[in-house]
Amino acid sequence: MKRKPLAFRMRPTHINEIIGQEHLVGEGKILHRMVQAESLASMILYGPPGTGKTSLATALAKSLQLQVRLLNAVVDKKKDMEIVVEEAKMTGNLVLILDEVHRLDKAKQDFLLPHLESNLITLIGCTTSNPYHAINPAIRSRCHIFELHSLTPNDVKKAITRAITDEVNGFGDRQIYLTDEALEHFSSSSGGDMRSALNGLELAVASTPVNENNEIVINLEIAEECMQRKSFSHDKNGDAHYDVLSAFQKSIRGSDVDAALHYLGRLIEAGDLDSIARRMIVIAYEDIGLANPQAGPRAIAAVEAAERLGFPEARIPLSVAIIELCLSPKSNTAYQALDAALHDIRNGKSGEIPNHLKDAHYQGAKSLGRGVDYKYPHDYPGAWVYQEYLPETIKNKQYYHPKETGKFEQAMKQVYEKILREKKNNK
Repeated sequence: MKRKPLAFRMRPTHINEIIGQEHLVGEGKILHRMVQAESLASMILYGPPGTGKTSLATALAKSLQLQVRLLNAVVDKKKDMEIVVEEAKMTGNLVLILDEVHRLDKAKQDFLLPHLESNLITLIGCTTSNPYHAINPAIRSRCHIFELHSLTPNDVKKAITRAITDEVNGFGDRQIYLTDEALEHFSSSSGGDMRSALNGLELAVASTPVNENNEIVINLEIAEECMQRKSFSHDKNGDAHYDVLSAFQKSIRGSDVDAALHYLGRLIEAGDLDSIARRMIVIAYEDIGLANPQAGPRAIAAVEAAERLGFPEARIPLSVAIIELCLSPKSNTAYQALDAALHDIRNGKSGEIPNHLKDAHYQGAKSLGRGVDYKYPHDYPGAWVYQEYLPETIKNKQYYHPKETGKFEQAMKQVYEKILREKKNNK
């Protein structure tokens, strides 16, 4: 019979064997306390691929010697879940580990809900998607939610070392010598994905011939060949996608060129030009705004150039625009001013438009006082004359608060403050 993959064989069977996730399984932490109390609650484990969600779920159940059934919300049918429930009715204390739980359709969900309510089964759902975005509230409200973090290189090193020395499930029955450089490469190039690192190690062992000393020597060159380049996992609908976009915008807002280019690189590797384009244009107007008004048109021009060129050349105009956005002065005064006006409107603070501003292009308008006494600014020096434009109830409102973060807005600030002074003197 074909042997199961190394990553599967090395799955922990007890919570004490879990590598990483100390915030959940460490002494005194929540999952450790559940095991100590022998009381396992339904939960959803979410985090990046290869962080050990299914392994942790299995280890939790086995730590309490509970029966485990593993299903996949996409592949397995409602009938499979019915079988699990019937088994739980006969035996009790059954844990259902459900991979891809965010893909649970309505029929399966409706079937599971009453059995979760009655505690007939304990559900441990595993997903790479943020449950607050992707999982139906009916399921979510019946489960505790725990986030798993990406593993560190040291965590991955522990897993590789354990796999090499484990005589039952790993390669402990062979003489394997792993150079320090190879170990470092396996741990760093996996990007925190333990499964990827163990798969690479397994390929290295299988493809490396035994030397005259009956040893399998794995050096850096072999490790690089077996790991290749870690496939860049980037689900455009996944939680990580929105985290990258958020970090991208915040890095530009914070004027950190290197960080912004890093996150731009991630988005380029994912081939996600649409998200890059939309976020760049938003940033140009939201975060740079009046401090550098030309940033908006230039961002649009860079996006249009990138779309016309396509990848890989699209990265060139994008890099130019991102560096400009990072190092431009920043101002959010324009949209903040509009948001303040919208806030008043939505809270009933609007008032009636002054008569002299109302439409007067119809017969009888003058008799109603519409447009009477309106002063045409172009008839006055400097194309400005004092008259009230805001409704009476909010006539003293000031929504725009300029900043001196760029030459353009500095000049606008001077004009704006001069107008405010003239209005005050004429009241």
